Amino acid sequence: MKRYVTEEFLYYFQSGKMLDAYKYFGAHKVSEDDKTYTSFLLYAPDCCCVYLITALDFQKRIVMEEVVSGIWYAKIDGFIPDLEYKYILNVQGRDIYKADPFAFKQALTKEHNSLCFDIDCLYQWHDDIYMYTKEKTYDKPVAIYELHAGSFMRFCDGNFYDFKTLAHKLAPYLQEMHFTHVEIMPLMEHPLDASWGYQITNYYSVTTRYGDANMLMYFIDYMHQHNIGVILDWVPGHICKDDHGLYRFNGDYLYEYPSYYERENEVWGTANLDLSKGITKSFLFSNALFYLKKFHIDGFRIDAVSNIIYYQGKTDAYNKKACEFLQELSTILFKEDDRIILSAEDSSSFPNVTKPVDSGGLGFNYKWDMGWMNDTLKYFKEEPSNRKYHHHKLTFSMMYYYSEQFLLPLSHDEVVHMKGSLLNKMPGNYFEKFANYRLLIGYMMTHPGKKLLFMGSELAPFSEWNYAKELEWNLLEFEAHSKFKTYIKDIMTIYNNEKALYQLDYDNRGFSFIDANNTEQSIYIYKRNSLDENESIYILMNASKNRYEEYRFGVSGVRMYYEIFNSDNSLYGGNNFINQGFIKSEKIPMHNQKRSINIKIAPLSIIMLKMRKPYKKRGNK
Repeated sequence: MKRYVTEEFLYYFQSGKMLDAYKYFGAHKVSEDDKTYTSFLLYAPDCCCVYLITALDFQKRIVMEEVVSGIWYAKIDGFIPDLEYKYILNVQGRDIYKADPFAFKQALTKEHNSLCFDIDCLYQWHDDIYMYTKEKTYDKPVAIYELHAGSFMRFCDGNFYDFKTLAHKLAPYLQEMHFTHVEIMPLMEHPLDASWGYQITNYYSVTTRYGDANMLMYFIDYMHQHNIGVILDWVPGHICKDDHGLYRFNGDYLYEYPSYYERENEVWGTANLDLSKGITKSFLFSNALFYLKKFHIDGFRIDAVSNIIYYQGKTDAYNKKACEFLQELSTILFKEDDRIILSAEDSSSFPNVTKPVDSGGLGFNYKWDMGWMNDTLKYFKEEPSNRKYHHHKLTFSMMYYYSEQFLLPLSHDEVVHMKGSLLNKMPGNYFEKFANYRLLIGYMMTHPGKKLLFMGSELAPFSEWNYAKELEWNLLEFEAHSKFKTYIKDIMTIYNNEKALYQLDYDNRGFSFIDANNTEQSIYIYKRNSLDENESIYILMNASKNRYEEYRFGVSGVRMYYEIFNSDNSLYGGNNFINQGFIKSEKIPMHNQKRSINIKIAPLSIIMLKMRKPYKKRGNK
């Protein structure tokens, strides 16, 4: 690696133009002239000297050579997989012990030593068909299962599943439940389980809790073979402050902001990275491309975007340089693969997050609709008798919906920190809680926008998510929970099969209200459309506890209608107050429509109705 290190090399790294830094920095196996050695390359400016120590003899300091200003090099004979090593940076007479920022593997011991790992050892991929045939997702169904790898399932002794075991359990389960993607909460090395992976110390190391890089490749490959996309949760904004990590790497704030106000993230106890620095950009751009190229991932969820757009997330302190970083990031990633999902977890009202960079946007193709999530959960927490006073919490989202390409999240953040599980947020008795929960999910699945649901939501737990143990799979022994899982499976099937529910998500032809103002009865009626007018679906939501033997509403077609889904079906734990057979439209004007139909509606239920397709005329033989 030493031969690559020139003044030009240093310039590209320091200016933020290096997009493959992982190929050079860190520990690499090198074979030359029939000899094999391990090359170590480190960026650590303003150091008096730098030493390498390894498990071969931790008492022996190997002096590293400063090849060009701030870049240090050493090598040892041979390559020993999992050999522990660390750097000692001497700054103004004091020693600083640091793990390798570009290490491909990291020990989870108290010493936090880096481990030699041959990232270029070829993994044999088997996802050629998937990678060749996958498409952009804008007019496709996207149902994302948000996953915390350590608490989906565990071994009987409480130990984590490795990636291979997890893959074999998860892929068939997601296929059964008809999810299209899995989004994995951060898998980069982090010291504290309780951070859920969001406080990272080493970006290039796949956490050894579940295996190594090759095992993660196997996991992703196995998902792809089951036609499931994989999205990584990625945290470019802030870092863990543990001594061995990137924080204060050379004794100074090398990758972070220099000023306290910009740097210290008091909410999370972390340090914000200075996204305007060239070295930080080279480090992070290379890291994103590392996972995209080496691991075949299908996209990124960028965490805490509002904290990047605004200093400390305060909306009166716009961070222009950080926004430019996001624009550069999206440009780089979409140039590499324009089919990826790049979603922003952004709770602010900053405009044009999903607009192209050349139109002044940040360049994401999806934004989490946090406003929809907050309004929706506030509405569903209300007693049904009070909902008429909050009716437009559910209609407001369509006032701004087409300003961005939104993704609807019911994520892990909504079921932790004493917020209660989704089921327990619902008012009423045992039966009513489940009915309300079915209504909530039905509303989500029929509202425009791609979907994200946190793992375990399909089990309808009463307790909050606990990262320290596996999901409550024993709940499926109880009828109400088992039937709710069936509900999720069936509504996901409908979502995937009905183009009207996804094809025109970001086109205003895809949605229209039939009746948005029935506050007294807490009934909502809307229509979802596809490019084929015969595929339209009418949706009725009854958010009250009233039962209607007859309820008339306007429709546009002269044809017969039939119910394709009803949350009150006894299969899902309801009372089976459903509409059977065909329902003929009548020439009774209503809701600005020339015709209408009459149906029955159960309390706290959602119904989907579809027109019967016209018979095709047979030609002469």
